[in-house]
Amino acid sequence: MSDAHQDTASARASYRCEYAWLGGNSADADVLIDVENGRISAVVSGAESLPYQRKVAATPLRGLTLPGLADVHSHAFHRALRGHTQTGTGTFWTWREGMYRVAARLDPDNYFRLARAVYDEMVLAGITGVGEFHYVHHGPDGSPYENPNAMGLALVAAAREAGLRLTLLDTCYLTGGVDRPLEGTQIRFGDTSADGWSDRVDALITDLGRRPDAAAGVRVGAAVHSVRALSPDAITVVAGWARERGSPLHAHVSEQVAENDACLAAYGRTPVELLAECGALGSATTAVHATHLTRSDIDALGESRTGVCFCPTTERDLADGIGPARALADAGSPLSLGSDSHAVIDVLEEARLVELDQRLASGLRGNFTAADLLEAATRTGHRALGWQDAGVLAVGAPADLVTIRLDSVRTAGAGSGPASAVFAATAADVHHVVCDGIVRVRDGCLTRSGAGADSPGRALDEAISEVTA
Repeated sequence: MSDAHQDTASARASYRCEYAWLGGNSADADVLIDVENGRISAVVSGAESLPYQRKVAATPLRGLTLPGLADVHSHAFHRALRGHTQTGTGTFWTWREGMYRVAARLDPDNYFRLARAVYDEMVLAGITGVGEFHYVHHGPDGSPYENPNAMGLALVAAAREAGLRLTLLDTCYLTGGVDRPLEGTQIRFGDTSADGWSDRVDALITDLGRRPDAAAGVRVGAAVHSVRALSPDAITVVAGWARERGSPLHAHVSEQVAENDACLAAYGRTPVELLAECGALGSATTAVHATHLTRSDIDALGESRTGVCFCPTTERDLADGIGPARALADAGSPLSLGSDSHAVIDVLEEARLVELDQRLASGLRGNFTAADLLEAATRTGHRALGWQDAGVLAVGAPADLVTIRLDSVRTAGAGSGPASAVFAATAADVHHVVCDGIVRVRDGCLTRSGAGADSPGRALDEAISEVTA
């Protein structure tokens, strides 16, 4: 793994935003944002009235500035499948075989290079925080590496070099289906037992605690892969671990009808009902996908304030279906967004598709406002990852600023409010990114030096070739 030099946040900086979204249904014009030690120290709308010296000292940001975007659900190695699994016929289950072939080729070194390139792509897209749903833990035959957390530490190092915050959602994965042993590539995902999983994750946290520089910008959370991959007893252990440590807990939930059928056959419960019985629902939990839900499932998620992460580009790509986003929001579930398999890395596109998919499902337009969708893409997303104060342009928040162009062929004429970001812009319009006070993208280019920074596309191509050749 590279030891490329890491930038440090300037003690002080000021930015003068042509427009900035501070929440609500419109953007403010001429906003001055001061930054001290990586956090926002002042936000002033109508900066024209400020003293001349203060205005001219600020870096101008042309376009619309948003809080940093959150990608709540990522499997970094899935990026290697883009363009290779979109053709032909099949289902989620046939796609999964291609995913397993890539997973079988990963090791700590090539996973570091691949993840760093993927996280570079995220930073270029305005993502300042990612939730990595991590389950490729051990060697191909299931034997632990010398450091049993070598794969997780590779992801930590990759995120640090790319310059975004990481919530490593260490995933418990024990069975290959209800009452079925792990087999094939799945063997490297398992920890023998839920107690074995918790011991390994506790060791990871201890290891990171000894290296505060490496652990800066990192949180460790927990994940239940699915009700297919854990018994009820194991789910209870993982949920208890997360609750005791105040950590985020994520789970794939009802992504496929076959998952629901298997859960009902084995336990007489839907996946949501089973998770509830195991103590796995609540405001610190995020249900990922939540596509095929009953009315009582929706009510249970909403009443417990369990968050739901939608990944529409992946859910479309895998023919999963359209989840009940509006019904979940009405029931009380906060919505967030993820890119999951990375068929596309563009949180603005994910936000747009939540609304457009609801239009297809309901026959009605305007299920969500642009402000609702930006909230999911920013503040709610960061909270789902355990970063409670991120995702807003407000005093005291981490200094994450993402500026999109308003003069591209996509955004020209679309206005300067949140609708221009959600319904016109794409990741290609992001031209300036600040994360924790550090400029990570300037004029559409990465600012860091080191491997892959000068040509992130070539770095992706080389890293993908390592795991697919």
